[in-house]
Amino acid sequence: MFIARGVALIIGYICGLFLTGFIMGKAVNVDLTTKGSGNVGTTNTIRILGLPLGALTLLGDLLKGVVPAIVVYFIYRNASFASEGIALIMEYACFGAILGHDFPIYMLKKGGKGVATSTAMVLVCFPKALPLLILTFALIVYLTRYVSLGSICVAVLYSVEVILFAILGWLYYFYNYKWEACVLVVLATVLCVWKHRSNIKRLLSKTENKFSFHPQS
Repeated sequence: MFIARGVALIIGYICGLFLTGFIMGKAVNVDLTTKGSGNVGTTNTIRILGLPLGALTLLGDLLKGVVPAIVVYFIYRNASFASEGIALIMEYACFGAILGHDFPIYMLKKGGKGVATSTAMVLVCFPKALPLLILTFALIVYLTRYVSLGSICVAVLYSVEVILFAILGWLYYFYNYKWEACVLVVLATVLCVWKHRSNIKRLLSKTENKFSFHPQS
């Protein structure tokens, strides 16, 4: 299991290195790291490049969290620990993708904020948590038009939900692994909030950009 955890992290990290928004921008000769918020995630892609490319960015950032989980499943599905530990190994792959997205080795200071890739972790590992997270995010963004605020609130809610599920026995993890699974979720939450620290400052100073589907000129 120890080696499998490391392998899953590495596979996830490699998948996470494909910064979809950055690639979309380069395809149309735009460097997203120098435009708008400078972020290569879905929100800034929509803001600068428009909805179609933003939607492709969202899909790509989701897939790069799902794909490594599928890969490690097929690698370890017949391992001696698979019946008890395969879900945890898949979660490590998702977490590795978040790390790759947030801290790509070739541009450490220009990685994304991991929201979509973290959503892939929810989709793969904690689907029961997804409906409330989507509803909360949509409601906050609809009422405030601050995507960053929705992302931060949902990241925290994600940890709360998963920990509550663990207490209630609703997780698809054997007892020995469920709290380790919760630790990975909390780490993903901490990373998401930390990557939004500049947004938090702007929210507090009321200078944060509001969301719009219309690209900036």
